[in-house]
Amino acid sequence: QVQLAESGGGLVQAGGSLRLSCAASRRIFSDYAMGWFRQAPGKEREFVAVISWSGGSTDYADSVKGRFTVSRDNAKNTLYLQMNSLAPEDTAVYYCNAVRSFGGAYYARDGSWGQGTQVTVSS
Repeated sequence: QVQLAESGGGLVQAGGSLRLSCAASRRIFSDYAMGWFRQAPGKEREFVAVISWSGGSTDYADSVKGRFTVSRDNAKNTLYLQMNSLAPEDTAVYYCNAVRSFGGAYYARDGSWGQGTQVTVSS
């Protein structure tokens, strides 16, 4: 069973920064690209960022480009998301998962999700 544990969320003022972490089971972390997704109240979960297994390639949703940076530490089976210049529209529960791409879009590879970590940005 896939194990994913997100942490690092919190309440921050607009313009502030947060760094999220995701501890993943080695089985999933060692084989796949990993990424972040988020779900705001009343909205569907959406793709945020992805990083290749080697860490050499990244991609981002247009809404976070230039503000968020995804990274990974394969030795620690840990994924990170550095979020800068946060805005109220970034308020959501953030989740990590292995990622697959299809038709130019990104999807979670596994149907199991962690508990997520809440990010709230006040204006």
